[in-house]
Amino acid sequence: MKGIANHMTKDTFILAIETSCDETAAAVVKNGREVLSNVISSQIELHKLYGGVVPEIASRKHIEKINQVIEEALDIANMTFQDMDAIGVTYGPGLVGALLVGVAEAKAISFATGKPLIGVHHIEGHVSANYIENKDLKPPFLCLIVSGGHTHLVLVKEYGNYEIIGKTRDDAAGEAFDKVARAIGLGYPGGPKIDKLSKEGNKKAITFPRASIVGAPYDFSFSGLKSAVLNHINTMEMKKEEVNRADIAAAFQDAVIDVLVTKTILAAKDYGMEKVAIAGGVAANSSLREAMEKECSNNGIRFYHPSPIYCTDNAAMIGAAAYYEYLRGARAGLDLNAVPNLKIGER
Repeated sequence: MKGIANHMTKDTFILAIETSCDETAAAVVKNGREVLSNVISSQIELHKLYGGVVPEIASRKHIEKINQVIEEALDIANMTFQDMDAIGVTYGPGLVGALLVGVAEAKAISFATGKPLIGVHHIEGHVSANYIENKDLKPPFLCLIVSGGHTHLVLVKEYGNYEIIGKTRDDAAGEAFDKVARAIGLGYPGGPKIDKLSKEGNKKAITFPRASIVGAPYDFSFSGLKSAVLNHINTMEMKKEEVNRADIAAAFQDAVIDVLVTKTILAAKDYGMEKVAIAGGVAANSSLREAMEKECSNNGIRFYHPSPIYCTDNAAMIGAAAYYEYLRGARAGLDLNAVPNLKIGER
């Protein structure tokens, strides 16, 4: 990548801010790969009361916590605003009210300190989480992005250069996890709860469908699977038969993972990719990681994944993405705004 060599003689420090959903987060990242601090204030316990994220509550909580987490991130790194080379912030996609809190904060810091402002795409941040612990990982590679709002297969051609080759036609994988978890009485957040319960069940006890889309081999669809689970539960209840939650969780998760892994390996082969990475909240799922690692190994593909702390929303990944945007000269003005439906690759 042009420009990177010129910056290698000087360390670059990014203060990163993330408020796209229900985590208020700030981090200090050195040279895009070394995390000096990573502070996350989670709202999960608050939103559990409502069975999901309530946007208005999330926004108000961000306002309460944003200054605190930034101050803590700087303190842990033993640095000040003046030590930073740039301020990176998530500006989309996400909940508009939540995003606005982080964007407004970052613009205020940029204006007050004179430091450059860099807008970061939240999902590109998830991809960049892989750079933090995998120092050898460089583009090109294929990345499976699986979260509550996104399921994408993306070719990472270069830092900041992405091509979507597959995506969900309906529910995202994480969304399906949450809905099924709610249906079997596990509550929110669904992903970790299903992952845990599935270890007690028999994934072969029930056969749930695996959707394939004619003419779009890398696209996903999980609404039919979700409906099949709900129909199974309703049928069992109508027959007054016991609903085995562990078996349902195991069989459902197996169906999701089967589709995710199969399509990812197919795409990697078709595009000649020797490296595969996963990203997003669902990438923390232990069974998905095990299955992907096994299939990549069987096919001679190197597999990369972030630690669970970097799979869920955090600011360190935003700092990693901001670093590469900084190197290629990307700068945002004080007119930067939240873009809740921002697409991957859009600037």
